[in-house]
Amino acid sequence: MSNKLKIGLFVPQGWRLDLPPDLPPAEQWSLIVKVAKRAEELGFDSLWVFDHFHTVPQPLKGRSVFEAWTTLTALAAVTNKIRLGTLVTCVLYRYPTVLAKIVANVDVISNGRVEFGIGACWYENEFRGYGIPFPKPADRIKALDEALQIIKMMWTEDEVTFRGRYYRVEKGLNDPKPVQKPHPPILVAGAGEQLTLRVVAKHANKYHVWGDTEFYKRKLEVLKKHCKKIGRDFNEIIKVHDGFLIMGESEEEIKKKIKECEHLTLSKASYEGLRKTQYIGTPKEIVERVRKYVEIGVTEFIFYFPDAYKIKPIEEFAERVLPELRTLV
Repeated sequence: MSNKLKIGLFVPQGWRLDLPPDLPPAEQWSLIVKVAKRAEELGFDSLWVFDHFHTVPQPLKGRSVFEAWTTLTALAAVTNKIRLGTLVTCVLYRYPTVLAKIVANVDVISNGRVEFGIGACWYENEFRGYGIPFPKPADRIKALDEALQIIKMMWTEDEVTFRGRYYRVEKGLNDPKPVQKPHPPILVAGAGEQLTLRVVAKHANKYHVWGDTEFYKRKLEVLKKHCKKIGRDFNEIIKVHDGFLIMGESEEEIKKKIKECEHLTLSKASYEGLRKTQYIGTPKEIVERVRKYVEIGVTEFIFYFPDAYKIKPIEEFAERVLPELRTLV
Protein backbone atom coordinates (compact mmCIF):
# COMPACT_ATOMS: atom_id res chain seq x y z
CA MET A 1 0.00 0.00 0.00
CA SER A 2 1.24 3.50 -0.84
CA ASN A 3 2.34 5.58 2.14
CA LYS A 4 0.77 8.77 0.77
CA LEU A 5 -2.43 10.15 2.22
CA LYS A 6 -5.57 9.04 0.43
CA ILE A 7 -7.77 11.96 -0.58
CA GLY A 8 -11.36 11.56 -1.70
CA LEU A 9 -14.42 13.72 -2.21
CA PHE A 10 -18.18 13.38 -2.20
CA VAL A 11 -19.99 13.84 -5.48
CA PRO A 12 -23.07 16.07 -5.25
CA GLN A 13 -26.04 13.81 -4.77
CA GLY A 14 -28.94 16.01 -3.73
CA TRP A 15 -29.14 14.76 -0.15
CA ARG A 16 -27.62 17.99 1.15
CA LEU A 17 -29.45 20.16 -1.39
CA ASP A 18 -26.23 20.39 -3.38
CA LEU A 19 -27.72 20.09 -6.87
CA PRO A 20 -29.34 23.08 -8.66
CA PRO A 21 -33.10 22.61 -8.10
CA ASP A 22 -34.02 24.38 -11.34
CA LEU A 23 -32.42 21.66 -13.47
CA PRO A 24 -34.31 18.52 -14.54
CA PRO A 25 -32.96 15.28 -13.00
CA ALA A 26 -31.17 14.19 -16.18
CA GLU A 27 -29.17 17.43 -16.21
CA GLN A 28 -28.46 17.10 -12.49
CA TRP A 29 -27.08 13.65 -13.24
CA SER A 30 -24.83 15.14 -15.91
CA LEU A 31 -23.34 17.42 -13.24
CA ILE A 32 -22.62 14.42 -11.00
CA VAL A 33 -20.82 12.67 -13.85
CA LYS A 34 -18.89 15.85 -14.64
CA VAL A 35 -17.64 16.11 -11.05
CA ALA A 36 -16.65 12.43 -11.01
CA LYS A 37 -14.70 12.61 -14.24
CA ARG A 38 -12.96 15.84 -13.30
CA ALA A 39 -12.02 14.50 -9.86
CA GLU A 40 -10.37 11.51 -11.51
CA GLU A 41 -8.46 13.79 -13.89
CA LEU A 42 -7.29 15.96 -10.98
CA GLY A 43 -5.81 13.01 -9.09
CA PHE A 44 -8.29 12.41 -6.29
CA ASP A 45 -8.09 8.84 -4.99
CA SER A 46 -11.77 8.17 -4.41
CA LEU A 47 -15.37 9.26 -4.97
CA TRP A 48 -17.97 8.86 -2.24
CA VAL A 49 -21.73 8.94 -1.89
CA PHE A 50 -24.15 8.99 1.03
CA ASP A 51 -26.85 6.35 1.43
CA HIS A 52 -29.96 8.47 1.91
CA PHE A 53 -33.39 8.90 0.33
CA HIS A 54 -34.68 12.16 1.88
CA THR A 55 -32.99 15.55 1.97
CA VAL A 56 -31.52 17.10 5.12
CA PRO A 57 -31.89 18.95 7.42
CA GLN A 58 -35.53 18.12 6.64
CA PRO A 59 -37.32 16.11 3.95
CA LEU A 60 -38.33 18.34 1.05
CA LYS A 61 -40.79 17.40 -1.67
CA GLY A 62 -39.65 17.71 -5.26
CA ARG A 63 -35.89 17.64 -4.55
CA SER A 64 -33.74 14.99 -6.22
CA VAL A 65 -31.74 12.56 -4.07
CA PHE A 66 -29.78 10.03 -6.14
CA GLU A 67 -29.59 6.54 -4.60
CA ALA A 68 -26.15 5.36 -3.51
CA TRP A 69 -25.48 2.05 -5.23
CA THR A 70 -27.12 2.81 -8.56
CA THR A 71 -25.11 6.04 -8.59
CA LEU A 72 -21.85 4.19 -7.93
CA THR A 73 -22.66 1.60 -10.58
CA ALA A 74 -23.15 4.30 -13.19
CA LEU A 75 -20.01 6.15 -12.09
CA ALA A 76 -18.05 2.91 -12.37
CA ALA A 77 -18.92 2.85 -16.05
CA VAL A 78 -17.69 6.40 -16.75
CA THR A 79 -14.45 6.32 -14.72
CA ASN A 80 -11.34 4.17 -14.97
CA LYS A 81 -9.21 4.14 -11.84
CA ILE A 82 -10.71 6.30 -9.09
CA ARG A 83 -12.13 4.26 -6.20
CA LEU A 84 -15.85 4.30 -5.39
CA GLY A 85 -17.27 4.26 -1.88
CA THR A 86 -20.28 4.76 0.38
CA LEU A 87 -20.10 6.76 3.59
CA VAL A 88 -22.03 4.88 4.63
CA THR A 89 -24.46 2.23 3.46
CA CYS A 90 -27.34 1.85 5.90
CA VAL A 91 -27.35 -1.76 7.06
CA LEU A 92 -31.14 -1.98 7.33
CA TYR A 93 -32.05 -0.55 3.93
CA ARG A 94 -31.15 -3.79 2.11
CA TYR A 95 -31.09 -7.39 3.31
CA PRO A 96 -27.44 -8.44 3.82
CA THR A 97 -27.52 -11.12 1.11
CA VAL A 98 -28.91 -8.66 -1.43
CA LEU A 99 -26.41 -6.01 -0.37
CA ALA A 100 -23.56 -8.50 -0.74
CA LYS A 101 -24.75 -9.26 -4.28
CA ILE A 102 -25.00 -5.56 -5.19
CA VAL A 103 -21.55 -4.71 -3.87
CA ALA A 104 -19.94 -7.73 -5.53
CA ASN A 105 -21.47 -6.75 -8.86
CA VAL A 106 -20.25 -3.16 -8.58
CA ASP A 107 -16.79 -4.42 -7.70
CA VAL A 108 -16.80 -6.50 -10.89
CA ILE A 109 -18.20 -3.67 -13.03
CA SER A 110 -15.53 -1.29 -11.66
CA ASN A 111 -12.76 -3.90 -11.88
CA GLY A 112 -12.10 -3.91 -8.15
CA ARG A 113 -12.60 -0.29 -7.09
CA VAL A 114 -15.29 -0.54 -4.40
CA GLU A 115 -14.87 0.85 -0.87
CA PHE A 116 -17.67 -0.68 1.19
CA GLY A 117 -18.69 1.73 3.94
CA ILE A 118 -21.49 0.60 6.25
CA GLY A 119 -23.11 1.72 9.48
CA ALA A 120 -26.20 1.45 11.66
CA CYS A 121 -27.70 4.72 10.33
CA TRP A 122 -29.91 7.24 12.06
CA TYR A 123 -32.25 9.21 9.76
CA GLU A 124 -35.57 8.04 11.20
CA ASN A 125 -37.89 9.78 8.74
CA GLU A 126 -36.30 7.81 5.89
CA PHE A 127 -37.09 4.56 7.64
CA ARG A 128 -40.69 5.68 8.16
CA GLY A 129 -41.01 7.09 4.66
CA TYR A 130 -39.79 3.88 3.04
CA GLY A 131 -41.66 1.48 5.30
CA ILE A 132 -38.53 0.13 6.99
CA PRO A 133 -38.69 -0.73 10.72
CA PHE A 134 -36.55 1.56 12.89
CA PRO A 135 -35.17 -0.47 15.83
CA LYS A 136 -33.42 0.92 18.86
CA PRO A 137 -29.72 1.84 18.43
CA ALA A 138 -28.44 -1.29 20.19
CA ASP A 139 -30.48 -3.54 17.90
CA ARG A 140 -29.32 -1.68 14.80
CA ILE A 141 -25.70 -2.18 15.79
CA LYS A 142 -26.16 -5.84 16.68
CA ALA A 143 -27.86 -6.32 13.31
CA LEU A 144 -24.84 -4.64 11.72
CA ASP A 145 -22.58 -7.24 13.31
CA GLU A 146 -24.67 -10.11 11.94
CA ALA A 147 -24.99 -8.47 8.54
CA LEU A 148 -21.24 -8.13 8.18
CA GLN A 149 -20.79 -11.80 9.04
CA ILE A 150 -23.25 -12.72 6.28
CA ILE A 151 -21.83 -10.30 3.73
CA LYS A 152 -18.28 -11.57 4.17
CA MET A 153 -19.50 -15.15 3.87
CA MET A 154 -21.42 -14.32 0.68
CA TRP A 155 -18.28 -12.76 -0.78
CA THR A 156 -15.97 -15.66 0.03
CA GLU A 157 -17.95 -18.92 0.33
CA ASP A 158 -19.68 -21.07 -2.28
CA GLU A 159 -22.88 -21.46 -0.27
CA VAL A 160 -24.04 -19.64 2.84
CA THR A 161 -26.34 -20.71 5.65
CA PHE A 162 -26.69 -18.43 8.65
CA ARG A 163 -29.05 -18.41 11.62
CA GLY A 164 -28.85 -15.37 13.84
CA ARG A 165 -31.11 -13.21 15.94
CA TYR A 166 -31.76 -10.71 13.16
CA TYR A 167 -31.13 -12.61 9.92
CA ARG A 168 -31.64 -16.09 8.49
CA VAL A 169 -30.05 -17.37 5.29
CA GLU A 170 -30.56 -20.83 3.79
CA LYS A 171 -28.09 -22.00 1.14
CA GLY A 172 -27.46 -18.55 -0.28
CA LEU A 173 -25.42 -18.32 -3.50
CA ASN A 174 -23.55 -15.25 -4.69
CA ASP A 175 -21.68 -15.18 -7.98
CA PRO A 176 -19.79 -13.41 -9.35
CA LYS A 177 -17.59 -12.88 -6.35
CA PRO A 178 -15.88 -9.49 -5.87
CA VAL A 179 -12.71 -8.82 -7.83
CA GLN A 180 -10.87 -7.69 -4.69
CA LYS A 181 -9.64 -10.53 -2.51
CA PRO A 182 -10.61 -11.64 -0.01
CA HIS A 183 -13.22 -8.89 -0.43
CA PRO A 184 -13.60 -5.11 -0.88
CA PRO A 185 -12.31 -3.00 2.03
CA ILE A 186 -14.93 -2.70 4.75
CA LEU A 187 -15.27 0.71 6.40
CA VAL A 188 -17.41 0.87 9.53
CA ALA A 189 -18.49 4.28 10.82
CA GLY A 190 -19.75 5.23 14.25
CA ALA A 191 -18.87 6.44 17.70
CA GLY A 192 -20.56 4.06 20.14
CA GLU A 193 -17.84 2.81 22.44
CA GLN A 194 -19.44 -0.35 23.78
CA LEU A 195 -21.04 -1.87 20.66
CA THR A 196 -20.03 -0.02 17.48
CA LEU A 197 -16.30 0.02 18.15
CA ARG A 198 -16.44 -3.68 18.94
CA VAL A 199 -17.96 -4.24 15.48
CA VAL A 200 -15.13 -2.14 14.01
CA ALA A 201 -12.54 -4.30 15.76
CA LYS A 202 -14.20 -7.51 14.52
CA HIS A 203 -14.91 -6.61 10.91
CA ALA A 204 -13.46 -3.33 9.64
CA ASN A 205 -10.50 -2.65 7.41
CA LYS A 206 -11.18 1.06 7.90
CA TYR A 207 -12.73 3.16 10.66
CA HIS A 208 -14.49 6.50 10.30
CA VAL A 209 -15.92 8.93 12.81
CA TRP A 210 -16.75 12.63 12.73
CA GLY A 211 -15.44 15.07 15.31
CA ASP A 212 -12.41 17.10 16.30
CA THR A 213 -9.03 15.54 17.05
CA GLU A 214 -9.66 15.10 20.77
CA PHE A 215 -12.93 13.28 20.10
CA TYR A 216 -11.27 11.11 17.46
CA LYS A 217 -8.34 10.28 19.76
CA ARG A 218 -10.75 9.13 22.45
CA LYS A 219 -12.48 6.77 20.02
CA LEU A 220 -9.14 5.36 18.86
CA GLU A 221 -8.13 4.65 22.45
CA VAL A 222 -11.34 2.67 22.97
CA LEU A 223 -10.97 0.90 19.63
CA LYS A 224 -7.46 -0.14 20.58
CA LYS A 225 -8.84 -1.82 23.72
CA HIS A 226 -11.47 -3.71 21.71
CA CYS A 227 -8.78 -4.86 19.28
CA LYS A 228 -6.62 -6.10 22.13
CA LYS A 229 -9.50 -8.12 23.58
CA ILE A 230 -10.03 -10.07 20.37
CA GLY A 231 -6.40 -10.26 19.24
CA ARG A 232 -6.81 -7.82 16.34
CA ASP A 233 -3.92 -5.65 15.17
CA PHE A 234 -5.16 -2.09 15.79
CA ASN A 235 -2.56 -0.67 13.41
CA GLU A 236 -3.92 -2.56 10.41
CA ILE A 237 -7.20 -0.62 10.60
CA ILE A 238 -7.00 2.48 8.39
CA LYS A 239 -8.32 5.62 10.05
CA VAL A 240 -10.58 7.88 7.97
CA HIS A 241 -11.99 11.37 8.55
CA ASP A 242 -14.30 13.59 6.55
CA GLY A 243 -15.67 17.10 6.69
CA PHE A 244 -16.94 20.13 4.84
CA LEU A 245 -14.26 21.91 2.84
CA ILE A 246 -14.65 25.64 2.24
CA MET A 247 -11.54 27.48 1.08
CA GLY A 248 -10.93 31.21 0.78
CA GLU A 249 -8.18 33.80 0.89
CA SER A 250 -9.62 35.99 3.64
CA GLU A 251 -11.95 35.82 6.63
CA GLU A 252 -14.45 37.92 4.71
CA GLU A 253 -14.46 35.54 1.74
CA ILE A 254 -14.74 32.47 3.94
CA LYS A 255 -17.64 33.92 5.95
CA LYS A 256 -19.40 34.81 2.70
CA LYS A 257 -19.05 31.24 1.45
CA ILE A 258 -20.39 29.85 4.72
CA LYS A 259 -23.36 32.22 4.46
CA GLU A 260 -24.07 30.82 0.99
CA CYS A 261 -24.35 27.36 2.58
CA GLU A 262 -27.15 28.18 5.02
CA HIS A 263 -29.27 25.41 3.57
CA LEU A 264 -26.62 22.95 4.79
CA THR A 265 -27.15 24.10 8.41
CA LEU A 266 -23.57 25.33 8.58
CA SER A 267 -24.71 28.82 9.49
CA LYS A 268 -26.35 27.47 12.65
CA ALA A 269 -22.96 26.63 14.13
CA SER A 270 -20.60 29.30 15.40
CA TYR A 271 -17.86 30.44 13.07
CA GLU A 272 -15.26 29.36 15.62
CA GLY A 273 -16.95 25.99 15.98
CA LEU A 274 -16.88 25.42 12.24
CA ARG A 275 -13.21 26.29 12.12
CA LYS A 276 -12.57 23.67 14.78
CA THR A 277 -14.64 20.83 13.35
CA GLN A 278 -14.50 21.34 9.55
CA TYR A 279 -11.89 21.98 6.87
CA ILE A 280 -12.58 25.68 6.54
CA GLY A 281 -9.94 28.35 5.95
CA THR A 282 -7.12 29.40 3.67
CA PRO A 283 -5.20 26.73 1.76
CA LYS A 284 -2.46 26.84 4.39
CA GLU A 285 -4.95 26.51 7.25
CA ILE A 286 -6.61 23.52 5.61
CA VAL A 287 -3.25 21.77 5.23
CA GLU A 288 -2.49 22.42 8.90
CA ARG A 289 -5.86 21.07 9.96
CA VAL A 290 -5.25 17.87 8.00
CA ARG A 291 -1.82 17.64 9.61
CA LYS A 292 -3.41 17.55 13.08
CA TYR A 293 -5.41 14.47 12.12
CA VAL A 294 -2.39 12.85 10.51
CA GLU A 295 -0.56 13.27 13.83
CA ILE A 296 -3.17 11.10 15.60
CA GLY A 297 -3.06 8.40 12.92
CA VAL A 298 -5.58 9.38 10.24
CA THR A 299 -4.34 8.58 6.73
CA GLU A 300 -7.46 8.93 4.60
CA PHE A 301 -9.57 12.06 4.15
CA ILE A 302 -12.88 12.58 2.37
CA PHE A 303 -13.93 16.16 1.66
CA TYR A 304 -17.40 17.51 1.06
CA PHE A 305 -17.38 20.55 -1.23
CA PRO A 306 -20.82 22.23 -0.90
CA ASP A 307 -20.53 23.64 -4.43
CA ALA A 308 -18.62 20.81 -6.10
CA TYR A 309 -20.98 20.90 -9.08
CA LYS A 310 -19.36 24.22 -10.10
CA ILE A 311 -16.09 22.28 -10.63
CA LYS A 312 -13.89 25.30 -9.86
CA PRO A 313 -13.74 24.60 -6.07
CA ILE A 314 -12.30 21.12 -6.60
CA GLU A 315 -9.88 22.42 -9.24
CA GLU A 316 -8.58 25.12 -6.88
CA PHE A 317 -8.18 22.55 -4.12
CA ALA A 318 -6.33 20.16 -6.43
CA GLU A 319 -3.98 22.94 -7.49
CA ARG A 320 -3.31 24.62 -4.15
CA VAL A 321 -3.84 22.01 -1.43
CA LEU A 322 -3.64 18.49 -2.82
CA PRO A 323 0.12 18.61 -3.62
CA GLU A 324 0.85 19.77 -0.07
CA LEU A 325 -1.22 16.97 1.44
CA ARG A 326 0.74 14.39 -0.53
CA THR A 327 3.87 15.42 1.41
CA LEU A 328 2.40 14.89 4.89
CA VAL A 329 3.07 11.13 5.09
